[in-house]
Amino acid sequence: MRTTILLTGALFAAATGRTLAQSPVTDPTYNEDAPFVRNIRPDRPGQTVTTSMLRPGQFQVELGSQRQLGSGARTLSSGLLRVGFFNHMELRLTQGYQHLGPRVLGSDAAAPAPAGLAPLTVGAKWLASTHQDARSQVVFLTELTLPKTGDQSMHLAKPVASARALVSQQIGQRFGVETNLGFTQSGFRAADTKQGQFLYTLALNGPLVGKFGFFTEAYGFGRQGFTHGGTLGLNWRPLPGLRVDVSAGQSLTGQRGTTISGGVSVRLPH
Repeated sequence: MRTTILLTGALFAAATGRTLAQSPVTDPTYNEDAPFVRNIRPDRPGQTVTTSMLRPGQFQVELGSQRQLGSGARTLSSGLLRVGFFNHMELRLTQGYQHLGPRVLGSDAAAPAPAGLAPLTVGAKWLASTHQDARSQVVFLTELTLPKTGDQSMHLAKPVASARALVSQQIGQRFGVETNLGFTQSGFRAADTKQGQFLYTLALNGPLVGKFGFFTEAYGFGRQGFTHGGTLGLNWRPLPGLRVDVSAGQSLTGQRGTTISGGVSVRLPH
């Protein structure tokens, strides 16, 4: 039942967003100068991936670190390279680095937790809307995390495939509401689908004062039982193609925990 509801919701969100994006009332030529469209919108710091897509010849680098607080404190740094391609497509490479964590105390010996380069993820964004600068956008994201990449201690037994529907609605010239509905599974067999995980997010972002802005989101992931949480962040954008962000997150159910993160994103040409 939960699967049916989530899949129905994903199809409804995508269909609604596509209808809005094709509305003739909005002139996409006029909207391309709106700050919401013109300014950099990275796919960080939270769980939400934006509908923002690069144009052919543009590239964007997003770097950041996230610290999980508590007794099992760990730090994960990540890098994302986005490259604008033709036919309203964007190519992506993502890789993280798991920093050395605290030693796990046992009865015999203390051994460090696994650390090193995480597996490499390749992906692409696909524009489903008619106009890239429309006030309402629908974009699809597909990603594949490759086995036998990264450090040996971090190798995956099977590839991990994921897909998301990304929907956004611009409010005025500077605010935006964005939502993601996705599914991730390890392996490609029918049995693997039954072990897959669902994801939803709902985010709001916009300006504060000067070149400062905010980001807030609610999210959930899981299958039989969901982990729900939220993220709140601030960002500073000295240039249209440069943004620095800091954020804090808290999971409220399931795998409880608190995280803090910071990062920088650069888009060239602006």
